[in-house]
Parts: sequence; structure tokens; C-alpha cells
Amino acid sequence: MDENTLAQRLSRATFGGVVVGGLLVILSSCATTQQAEPVRLVWPAPPLTARVEFVRSIVSDEDLAHDTTFSQKLVSFLSGEKPAPNRIVEPTGIAVSDDGQRVYISDFARLAVYVFDFGSKTFTKIGEHEQLARPVGLALDAREQLYVVEQEKKGISVFDRQGRKIQFITDPGIERPSGIAIDRERGKIYLADTSHTKSQNHDIKVFTMDGKLTATIGTKGSGPGQFLFPTYVTLDPQGNLYVTDTLNARVQMFDPDGKYVKTYGSRGNGWGMFDKPKGVALDSFGNVYVADSGWSNVQIFNQKGQVLIFFGGRGPLPGMLKNPTAVTIDKNNRIYVADYLNHRVEIYQLVNTTANDSFLNSTSQTRGGDVVSDKQEAVITRADEAPSTTTRGIKQ
Repeated sequence: MDENTLAQRLSRATFGGVVVGGLLVILSSCATTQQAEPVRLVWPAPPLTARVEFVRSIVSDEDLAHDTTFSQKLVSFLSGEKPAPNRIVEPTGIAVSDDGQRVYISDFARLAVYVFDFGSKTFTKIGEHEQLARPVGLALDAREQLYVVEQEKKGISVFDRQGRKIQFITDPGIERPSGIAIDRERGKIYLADTSHTKSQNHDIKVFTMDGKLTATIGTKGSGPGQFLFPTYVTLDPQGNLYVTDTLNARVQMFDPDGKYVKTYGSRGNGWGMFDKPKGVALDSFGNVYVADSGWSNVQIFNQKGQVLIFFGGRGPLPGMLKNPTAVTIDKNNRIYVADYLNHRVEIYQLVNTTANDSFLNSTSQTRGGDVVSDKQEAVITRADEAPSTTTRGIKQ
């Protein structure tokens, strides 16, 4: 594609109701230099300190061969590049190995789990010989055995490192399982049973590692500790459980004994509110990340339940989201989001952040010296200079 054609397409491109003409200035200037400079997508906008940076997309096994920049992904998107055969279609679950080298992605439509090993540059497909029954949530134990929630089988299939099925966990009370989390220290498996409209079994089921059901958490309802279509779960290092209570538009926290502790968010279209929260994860500072399928963004809360920023925003361009589902965070605070309707997994990095940045000043509404705004922006910049143009990641 020549420079003029690229410029024309960029000038017409829109996402989330926002014109991305600002990209035109950046990429056109890059095109005039002998070697294009990398482009960064960051949140929030200056003069605030960047906290989240878009890193890359995982679309297919071809992404193992090269780590493309944001600008390269953008050009591929705009040029209508044909997808690879082993491309992601409907990602609904993500797990990452402890060393950050292997990314496991469940695909609800492909009836498989894709394993991307970025260390060895190899690709494996669990379900290639025997299709999985609508895989959703994923989790790994200490031996990196993979636990896959198979929704149609109403249970959890366990696979060893070689992809061999070694165990199946189920119970007659399971109706429509979705998310899963493993408490390695306490030997517990938490399974979110999303259930059905007429059922009363909207709850979290607790299993031992050998598959014995020992408890259930919650009942159907809208009160504290109750659920209406719970979908995803995660744990903090202390064993506290976080549940996305999707149709109650909130996230609920429970202690290791299953007792209700507190709620994050509520229904609405304002700062810190949800439409359809799905994936939930925590970074190393204890901040809670919630992917909202309705608003197509990820909001970050501190442990007090105060919202810090959001990133993403509805759109098809790299770094933007369309109805995200799962989210997970590795030990290096790299953030993985299942971008459901864009058929990919988007990867971001938490940057310029310490534990002190998780606290809001109640009088000045500042975080880490930055003014908190209800109109946070995504900023696209060259990697070696200050941002000059912005595109908003507005919730829609």
C-alpha cells in the first residue's frame, strides 16, 4: 500500500465514535523517515503519567514468529490482510504459565484450546483430535496442568503438559459452568456456575483438587453474597475470591471461607460502573481489573473499591476492544484480555506504577500525583517523544 492510500484510509477510519485522524499525522510522518519509529498506545492521556500500554495482539499461530508493533498491526488491519488458518475466533478463557512463556486460550467456536509457547516458538491445539465441548474458563495448577471448563459437558477436563486428558471433574448440580480459579496453597478449585434463568443455582461451587464438591457460595438474587449469572472468578494471594456477578453488574469479594466481604461497582454508565462485567484479575499491587463486555473496556479498582483508570474502548483497531470476556495478569503485570468480537487476545503492560499509585487522595482526587478524570483518554505516541495527538477510549 502506498503512502497516499494509507493516509486516505486512516483519515476515514473511526472507532468508538472517535475519529482517528490523529493517527494520520503520526504514521504519515513515520512514512517519510527512512526507518519508521514505533508507535505506542497508552492510557491515560498526558499530562497524566501513562499507566497502561498496549503491547501486541495474539490472533493466530503466525504471531509466534514475530512480535509486531502497534503500527504494523494497524496497517495489516486497514489493508484487509487475510487471517491465518489457526486464528482465534471466540476467545473465552486465558491462562498464562508462571514463567510467562506460554499462553493458553480457549476458543468457544473452535472447540479447542490454543497453546502459544513464545519461548520455544511452538503452537499446540488441544482439541485437534477430540473436540472440546464449548470450552470457557481456564486455570493452571502448580505443575502447569491445564483445567478446562467444558460447558456442554458440565464439568472440568484436566490435561497434562503434553495435552493428554488425565481427569474429569463434575457434579450433578452443575448446570452451565463458565469461569474457574485454583487456590494452589489451599487445594481448592472454584467454579462459577452461570446456570439458567429459571434455575436457582446461580453460585460458585468449591471442589478439592481430586474433584470432590465441598461447598457452594451464594444463591440466586441481588443481595450481598447473591448472584445473577456469575461468570468469571479469580483469587488474590490471601485466598480471597472475586466473582463477576454479571447481570447484577458488579464484582463481589469473599474471604477464603466463602463469607461475603464487599462489592466493587454497580450498574450504570458512569465512572466505576458496569454494564456486563465478565473477566476479573488482580495485578501484583492488589488492584482489581474488570473487563466489561457492554462498555468494551477494562476498569481498574484499588482495594478500597475506588476506580483508578480504564483502558480499551470499543473499536476494531489494535488495542481497542469489542465485547471482551476473560482477563488475566501474569507475574510481570502483563495484562491479557480476550477480545471476543475482534477475534483475538490483546496484551497490555502496566507501566510507571508502584504500590503507592493504588491510593486516591480524598481531598485532591489524585493518584500518584496525577489528577483523576472521568474522561480518561488513550494516547497514541511515538516511542521516543511526548504524545501530541489523542484518541479517546470512550465507553459505549
